[in-house]
Amino acid sequence: MIEFCISLTLKKRFREQRNRLFRLALAWTGDAMLSDDLVQECLARAWEKRQQLKDPERLEAWLFRILHNCWMEHLRRMKATTDLDEVPPDLEEGPDSRLERQQLADRVRAAVARLPVGQREVVTLVDLEECRYAEVAEILEIPIGTVMSRLSRARRALRDELLHLQAPREVRQPLLRRVK
Repeated sequence: MIEFCISLTLKKRFREQRNRLFRLALAWTGDAMLSDDLVQECLARAWEKRQQLKDPERLEAWLFRILHNCWMEHLRRMKATTDLDEVPPDLEEGPDSRLERQQLADRVRAAVARLPVGQREVVTLVDLEECRYAEVAEILEIPIGTVMSRLSRARRALRDELLHLQAPREVRQPLLRRVK
């Protein structure tokens, strides 16, 4: 009976983490379908190996680690990748401010996607998922110093690229003129 209650509680906690796992996978892959597949694979593996979770308080880091392993296996299997220039931008119609925000988000996503895999993983775990450096080091199985250097390089590359892409705002001429 106790095993049954623990399984239900763990299943509920897995469901609660699904959106965070998907958001992280999407940031790493840039592909919603692949992200969904990776999250499904991650959760299936986690469920199969749930007895290996020693500290239930560390569930999130444990799941992120499994997701990272699934992502690395996918990269090993793929070898070839899709060029970002071949992916059509996802633009929505709407008010100007919404369009500008969407374009900015697309530029940031594209800039993050162009980062090397190691930097992309670290910057998304720290800046998007708000993980501590020690957690990131544990998830990716790298030293904390490596986390900090990859994060520094990733942020510098993003800053340089996004400042470079920032175009000056267009000054519009008024449509009406004053007639005397």
